[in-house]
Amino acid sequence: MERKMTSKSVNETLKPCVLCEVDLAFNEHHLIPRHCHRKTWWKKRFAKEEMQRTISVCKMCHRSIHNLIPDEKELGRDYFTIERLKAHPAFANYLVWKRRRM
Repeated sequence: MERKMTSKSVNETLKPCVLCEVDLAFNEHHLIPRHCHRKTWWKKRFAKEEMQRTISVCKMCHRSIHNLIPDEKELGRDYFTIERLKAHPAFANYLVWKRRRM
């Protein structure tokens, strides 16, 4: 039997998106893509806990991350923190645009 979430339980579990801080976060984004976790290069450089770290993001930000940085290796290698993601030139422009429109 499928359990329905009430509006109270939804509101208690949802947080604002850590990137745009505008919308509610419905998605978890792996800062180091799961596709990279088994590869030796990644295992040598990152602890298991670091590789499993996620951030709560809204659907629009999550989609934008993967559209603006489509290469998962680049995403994990160069943008594995919130600060680094926000510093990506195209993503920074997206965040400015999104905050301005709200």
